[in-house]
Amino acid sequence: MAARRRVLPAVLALAAVGAVLAWALLRRDPPQRYTATWFDVFDTVTTVQGYAASEAEWEKQAEALHADLVRLHRLLDIYHHYDGITNLYDVNAGAASAPVEADELLYDFLGFALQQARDTGGACNVAAGAVLGLWHDAREGGVLPDAAALEAAAAHCDPNDVVLQAGTVRFADPALKLDVGAVAKGYAVDCAARWAEGRGLQSALLNVGGSVRAIGQKPDGSAWTAGVENPWPDENGGYHLADIVAAAALAEKTTLVISGDYQRYTEINGVRYHHLIDLSTLQPARYYSSVAVLGVSSAVADAYSTALFCLPPDESRALAEANPALEALWMLPDGTTMQTDGWARYAQAAEN
Repeated sequence: MAARRRVLPAVLALAAVGAVLAWALLRRDPPQRYTATWFDVFDTVTTVQGYAASEAEWEKQAEALHADLVRLHRLLDIYHHYDGITNLYDVNAGAASAPVEADELLYDFLGFALQQARDTGGACNVAAGAVLGLWHDAREGGVLPDAAALEAAAAHCDPNDVVLQAGTVRFADPALKLDVGAVAKGYAVDCAARWAEGRGLQSALLNVGGSVRAIGQKPDGSAWTAGVENPWPDENGGYHLADIVAAAALAEKTTLVISGDYQRYTEINGVRYHHLIDLSTLQPARYYSSVAVLGVSSAVADAYSTALFCLPPDESRALAEANPALEALWMLPDGTTMQTDGWARYAQAAEN
């Protein structure tokens, strides 16, 4: 009997501990919403909004995320050298003369980028730097590139001339240059989001200049929502990007990427020339005002948003529909739109 009597106090003590723990859980403050904005990665505005248990936890996560994006920006930068790393600037500077050693991340990125060139039939071609560089200089200097120079550069854009072998990069064509503007942001978003998830970030929306990716869901279980901004200028040529023309619900790890003619452009002799070049004409593509792509990989969606923008409607739609992992929304210059059949599922989810 004595042994049985000792059991009861123990049970009561456990029950009391359980009650205290339950009370503590009920008293725990819900996650709060925070935002961070940076201007020093990929020459664009980067914003991350998300939820964390405390401001200190949010700042820790945000600082780590920013550091990752800075690292990726430097690694994929084609315009600047950085001490202590071999990046794409170094590859462009040396790969025509001898194989350049690339770390695992850069080597994998280049393999991915070249695969996108093949998958899009060359509409998104990272080996087209010889052509894209002339247009970059035109936007910077306000002078159109010479037609003969563009034709000459177009002869040096074969992705098969980028040779990846045993951790090195070599250009079989000495005049070839890489330009990764169509895939770098999306690839960086994928990497940074995946690493943040590994550090325990559970609920956030990362936006790197129009490449948007969801991390988890909101604390109430609802999906993050991303908007497609108004790409059409008014009668005075001004843009009203705060006006949202479509919205999409992003399930966990889903991404929305937008390519538009209003993002980077210059005006020469009264004509606007943007940065999305149709490599079949060597001129800025004029088929659409913007193209939005939904998918589960920001890197793939980034590549396809450029490719779809630079193809005429029939070819663009056929390319989108050939990839079942993607949905697309095209906004045409006349103010009309077209979309893949599956786009409506995301739009309806956003409305609900």
